[in-house]
Amino acid sequence: MATQYKPCPGCGTQNPGINVRCTNCGTVLPISPMPMQQVPRPPGAAPAGAEKKIAAGICGIVLGGLGIHKFILGYTQEGVILLSAYLVTLIIAIVTCGIGTPLVFIPTVIGIIEGIMYLTKSDEEFVQTYIVNKKPWF
Repeated sequence: MATQYKPCPGCGTQNPGINVRCTNCGTVLPISPMPMQQVPRPPGAAPAGAEKKIAAGICGIVLGGLGIHKFILGYTQEGVILLSAYLVTLIIAIVTCGIGTPLVFIPTVIGIIEGIMYLTKSDEEFVQTYIVNKKPWF
């Protein structure tokens, strides 16, 4: 195992990690915290964040245009954008007496596609893509 060194805050000298005082000037060295170790996951256990996959996927399919699936994943800005787009297209459909109704399907189809994408990914792939890397769209 390689020796870890700590720089002295007084003179900058590199000291072995086991030293309490600087070998050059005698300044007290700061205490280094122990490095973080990963706790192994039990076999068959889903990764952290995978519990959102089913809820986000079903909400994406059923309530796609409202953007609820975005809020579940913590993408507040994207959820507001999708909800606003849905409400604007709904208002256009009402004002145009139904002529603008096909516009309502645009945010709805986006939500359905995203919901299907969530549900077809493995738990590990879902967590890596949407929880760790924060990919908000498609």
